[in-house]
Amino acid sequence: MQANTSSASDSLRAGNRVVAGGITAIVLILFGAAVFLFLNLPDANAFNARVERLFVENDRLTTGAEIKLLEILAQSGTAFSDVLASYRVVIFVLLIFATALMVAALVFLVTIVALNRRISAIQRSGIQVSSLLISRESLAVYINDLEFKLTEAAIETLSVLAEARMDDDVMTGSQIEGVISGRNAADCDEAAGATRIKRLRDALGNQLVSELLVKTIARRGYVLAVGKDVIRMM
Repeated sequence: MQANTSSASDSLRAGNRVVAGGITAIVLILFGAAVFLFLNLPDANAFNARVERLFVENDRLTTGAEIKLLEILAQSGTAFSDVLASYRVVIFVLLIFATALMVAALVFLVTIVALNRRISAIQRSGIQVSSLLISRESLAVYINDLEFKLTEAAIETLSVLAEARMDDDVMTGSQIEGVISGRNAADCDEAAGATRIKRLRDALGNQLVSELLVKTIARRGYVLAVGKDVIRMM
């Protein structure tokens, strides 16, 4: 148990390091991109400087039309400066959104990978059931103190599987149907037993729990994936 705890802690620390390193890398990359963009944007006052130079170098422009043209150029330079400033703000906001989205994507990706690993570990080891109590009277099964209400048919199917597990037997669909119906297994249909297993899994509700608790062994049949010493019936 200590080894498992240590392994889990190491995995958690490794995952945290991956997330922290990924977030740092994303921030640095986008910060570098922001610096590159802002350094390569044209100077907002470049147009105004050119217009001012026109005023200085062309002091002979004294007619009304020429002065009006220079005024229009000056106003255009001011408008260009304002537009460029707004572009800087837009680029800054977009970079912030990109950073947030990439960080969120990284966190979600790491979370999904961690959950997949956890589910894979559960699938390999099966459900750790410390107690399984089947109550025919209340039509319920208690798994690790969790109560699952079942139908009478589902209780019968689970009871047959529990009795078979205590005898280390694997039950085929026809055998399950034969025990419940009181007929010879050879006279029963395999599909009828498979239907009972499906209804039992549906009654348990949680797909992961039901699939791992009632396991299907290829070409052999069905078995409860629990220790026979934890099974009790009443």
